[in-house]
Amino acid sequence: MKISQIKITPDTYEPFRLAQGYRVGDLLFISGQTAIDDDGKLIGIGDFDAQAQKAFENLDKVLKAGGSSLKNVVKVTIMLRDMGNFEKIVELRGKYFTPPYPADTIFAATSLFSPDALIEIEAIAVADESADWEK
Repeated sequence: MKISQIKITPDTYEPFRLAQGYRVGDLLFISGQTAIDDDGKLIGIGDFDAQAQKAFENLDKVLKAGGSSLKNVVKVTIMLRDMGNFEKIVELRGKYFTPPYPADTIFAATSLFSPDALIEIEAIAVADESADWEK
């Protein structure tokens, strides 16, 4: 079975010795995505909605780089600093995922990679059969 690292440019995770994700056969395992911009800076300090949107956008970017998409996510783990944002996550699931919705684990974390980070999302997805994946 072929194992390939998923790479994006710029790769803001590289300095931390992390892979954005791996494609193992037709499965993608995506590292936790946060509200990091292309310069490696956390955006939306104190703004859950801005951070959540960017985290989902980053997740989508890595999935596409690996030959998949948000519609092919089968398992997602969402870490929140504040479970008071749970209802917003329910809305975001409807915005970014399609039925049948992925299996999901959500939990509150007292801290993420930065004290200002409010959300992190990791995922497992299936490759898109129509994707041109030659990595």
